[in-house]
Formats: sequence, C-alpha cells, structure tokens
Amino acid sequence: MPAPLQTIRRPLLVLSAALSSLALTAPVALAAPSPTPTPTATPSSSASSSATPTATPPANMSSVGGTRLGRAGTQVNLTSGVPVLPKDVTARSWIVSDAESGAVLAAHNAHWRLPPASTLKMLFADTVLPKFPKTTEHKVVASDLAGMGAGSSVVPIKEGESYTVHDLWLGVFLRSGNDAVHVLSHMNGGVAKTVSDMNAHAQDLQALDTRVVTPDGYDEPGQVSSAYDLTLFARSGLQKKDFREYCSTVSTKFPGETTKKKGKSVRGTFEIRNTNRLLSGDSDVSVYPGIAGVKNGNTTNAGATFTGVAERDGKVLLVTVMNPEKSEHNEVYKEAAKILDWGFQADGKVQPVGELVAPKNVPQASAQPGATATGEAGGDTSTKPSASGSASATASEDDRSSGVGIALAVTGGLLVLLAAGVFLVNRRWPLPDLVRRRRP
Repeated sequence: MPAPLQTIRRPLLVLSAALSSLALTAPVALAAPSPTPTPTATPSSSASSSATPTATPPANMSSVGGTRLGRAGTQVNLTSGVPVLPKDVTARSWIVSDAESGAVLAAHNAHWRLPPASTLKMLFADTVLPKFPKTTEHKVVASDLAGMGAGSSVVPIKEGESYTVHDLWLGVFLRSGNDAVHVLSHMNGGVAKTVSDMNAHAQDLQALDTRVVTPDGYDEPGQVSSAYDLTLFARSGLQKKDFREYCSTVSTKFPGETTKKKGKSVRGTFEIRNTNRLLSGDSDVSVYPGIAGVKNGNTTNAGATFTGVAERDGKVLLVTVMNPEKSEHNEVYKEAAKILDWGFQADGKVQPVGELVAPKNVPQASAQPGATATGEAGGDTSTKPSASGSASATASEDDRSSGVGIALAVTGGLLVLLAAGVFLVNRRWPLPDLVRRRRP
C-alpha cells in the first residue's frame, strides 16, 4: 500500500462552484519517448473531425471564450502600467489565466489544435477519478495492460499484483504511467468506453478543440487538444480533493512485487517521483514558488507540454504551454515559469482578452460582462467581487514520503451547490489551502 501523502497547507483561493450533479472529470495524457518539436493540428474546430498536422496555426480557430482567443498570434492588452511579455517564449501555443475569475490575461494561439501528450491525462482523471473509491483494490490481469503504445511511460504496474485505486492514480500523476491509465480504463469498462466518456466530458466542459483517441495521450492520428482546453481540464479537475492531492504530490512509496522470504509473502515498495519539474525541481529548474500541480507531458509529435497552477500573494494562476520550439533541457518549464511571473505582475492591471468558460448547459455569471451564451466575450473584467469564506490550514506527515509536497487542501464542500444553480466564474470561493513542505 502506498504511504500517505505528505502535505501541509496554507491558504489558497481557487474557483470552486458547480452543480453537485455535474460530473466534472478530465483525462490526462501520457509521456512517451524523447520529443522533437513537430507537427500540429487541424484548422477545423469540430472535435469529431480528423486532424491533419500543420506547420502554422490555422487562420480561423475556435472563438470559445472570446473572439480574440480565436486569432493567431499573441493576444494581450499592453496598456500603461502593464508589464511587457517575456520575449524569449518560443512555445507554439500558450495561455495564462486567473483561476479564480476565469479571465484570460494573455494568450498565444490559444485554440491551436495540437497533440497534447500526457497533459491529456488531466481529462482522463477528471472523467474517471470520481467513479471509484480510492480504497478499491484491483488485481491486474494481462488484458489490463494490453494495447499500450511502444515506448509508453510506465510506473511499472505488474500483472498478478493487486493495487488500490489510490496507488493507480499516484502512478498516473507522478510517473505518467500509461499502464496505470490502462488498468483504470479497463476498470471503467474498457479503453473504448473510456475514450467515449472523455470525449463526452470534453464537450460538457466546452473543450471543443479536443478529440480523444487514446486515454493516456499517446501519439495517435487525430488526437488533439489546445492550450485553452487543457486549461479547462485543469480548472475542472482542481475542483476535486483527490485530483489536487495526486497532482501536487512530489514523491511517495509505491507497491512493488511480492516475493517469498522465509516462507512468507513479502511485498516491497519503491519510490516514485513527480516528473513535473516546477514541482519537484531539477538541475536547471528550481521549484516554482507557490506551485501546486498539475500535469506535464512529452511525446514525439507533441513535443513538451505542461499545465500548471500556482499561487502568489492571494492570486491563483493557471498556465498552459505547448511545444516550445527552443530545444533546451526543461524548456517547457522555463517558459511556463516566465509566463507565470508575468501573469502575477500583470494580474489586476491588464484587461483580459477572453475568459475560461463554464461547463456546457450550466448558467454562469460571466467573468466578462457582455459575453454571449456561447462563451464569446468582450468587455472589462477588472473587478472581481469576493465571496465570504474561510480556509483552514492542516498538515500531515509520513516518513515514507519525501520532497517538496505541494497540494491544495480540502476543507469540505468542494463543489458548491448554489441556490440558483449557477457555476460562478467571477467570484472567489474558498477552495482551500496550498500546501508546502520542505524537509531539512
């Protein structure tokens, strides 16, 4: 059994309002072999159409969230007092937004449909995670592991061994394990059903750039998403306690193989560590201050992809970066950090260029006055009224977990059932606590 997650919490406000009956779930995508920055998506805005990679963004992209978000190139309102965007960002597509209000602060080719790699696993998790209690145990059989792409990232999961759902989700988020994704998909009725569920959930979230072919994000023809959609998946997933815990865990002990010792069956453990370098750090990347997840990815066709959430001085931002053209080590994290730095400086000063829309068929108080029912937006979102509430700080320790533990804690009532049945995107609700721990 895995060690309890190591976390300590400090206040964090992130959007947390939804109908209790609304199933919010988001798949995540896997990482495969080393990437080369290459092809991309289709000009079509239909999530059901096939995708033919193109070298440049299409002239006409989706306008979900605002007409400016459908334009090619960088979209930002650089008026007096707004800091200049970092000049050395090479990603084909990126977006930075206020997680509380849903305001898009700036974007570059936000709706360009590109291969998502393991960031698609956010959608997988958001879709499947609510279906099984974390204590549920499953004994892995050969068919659970069938059909994974060559070179898939693995935890590894072993045939014949039993794992809890808790174990499997840690494997998905920390190791980006396609084997864990496939086991959970088979528990959910099979890969085909899970893909169908993910596509349906993407539609519910108004993530219309997304077409899921594999639940793990492995490169397949026609499998695409966008920086905008990946941000919607993260925002939806972060409404869930377990999602927040898994995506922010730095390291933990994972169940190994069962062996015989002195006539007794003994099951060992091994450490798995999160491959999100803004969370766990690396030789050339520091842990980003206030980071709290969410998911990274890397495949040959997708290049490096990353979605992150971070808090600073009471502000919570989401960033998504897809396929930097610069090939330096950990470039996707370096560019994400630069964009986040800009966002924290600009938030409250810059007029948004769009918004993150609420789930489909859910009435919303728009972050942008004048937004249409379809999510096309215009107007000023400079004011963000606050809702009353309090956040609690809690802490837990375990000597088998180590590293920089960062998570969004839970104080209960994560999904707020509003009397009017409204998914608010322009108010702050206390979806509590950013967690940080650093061992001496």
